Formats: sequence, C-alpha cells, structure tokens
Amino acid sequence: MNAAISSAVKGLHLNIDRAGSWLAPLTLRVFIAWEFFESGLEKWNGENWFADIQDRFPFPFNHVPATLNWELSMWAELVFALAILVGLGTRISAIALIVVTVVATAAVHWPADWSTLSELAQGYSITNKGYGNFKLPLIYLAALMPLLLSGAGKLSLDALLARFFWRRNNR
Repeated sequence: MNAAISSAVKGLHLNIDRAGSWLAPLTLRVFIAWEFFESGLEKWNGENWFADIQDRFPFPFNHVPATLNWELSMWAELVFALAILVGLGTRISAIALIVVTVVATAAVHWPADWSTLSELAQGYSITNKGYGNFKLPLIYLAALMPLLLSGAGKLSLDALLARFFWRRNNR
C-alpha cells in the first residue's frame, strides 16, 4: 500500500513537472502581457501627465521631452506586451519592460523622501500614503526575471523558431 501511494505521488510530481515546463512560463507571459498592455492602453487613451513629473525621471530619460517619454513608454508597453504574450523576442521584450518598470518606479512609485528602512518599507504597498507605492512594480520585476533568464518556454514562437532553425541546421 505504501509503495502504491509513493508511486502515485511520484507519478503526480512527474506530470506536474511536465505540465509546468509548458505552463509556468506561459502563465507569467499572460500576466505580464495583460498588465503592461493595459497600462499602454491607458496611455493611448489618456492625457500625457509626464510633464508634471519629468524632473523625477532618471538619467537619460530626464533629458528626453515628456511627449517622447510618453510615446516611448506607451509603445513599449503595447508592443513588448504583445511580443511577450506570443513568446517572440521574449528576453529582449523583458529587458525593455524592465527598463520601463525601473523608470516608472523611480519617477512615480518610489518614495520622494525617506530616511530609514522602516520608512522605505512603508512604500511596499499598492496605495500611496505618502511613502511611495513600489509593491506592484516590484511584482512586475519579479515576474519579468524568469522570462529574461529562462526565456518564453515551450509554448512560444521563440521555441517554435528555435526548433525550426535547429532542424534546418542539423540536416
């Protein structure tokens, strides 16, 4: 009886591992694509408010006109979100969205003034109560890192293209 349970658990783990190698990266890609595409659409349909915070942008973006920063951010969020969704150029897209996220964190989400780690920790929240609100951008960075480091996974155009070129070069 013990051996049967052990065998069943091992079989379950094996099947979860197999599914995970296909579905885990896809889950991250869908999450990231949704979040960034939604943000890009908000910019597409909204008014440019970057002029109000232009001085808080990190170098070199603080030297770029606010209108261009708005366009760069909007198009990066729209195009790279779609690329990540289908798994095309995933690592490059992840790098681009990491840059967008770091710039947004510095300009919008990081606390303007803090002197202790406990004050900084208060900014680890979704709503800004005077201490910043960098929790969500940090979640995005954590979700982008596996895509940057491991790629899009098996259910992606990146994997399909890699298989095609591997077969073509190994004939």
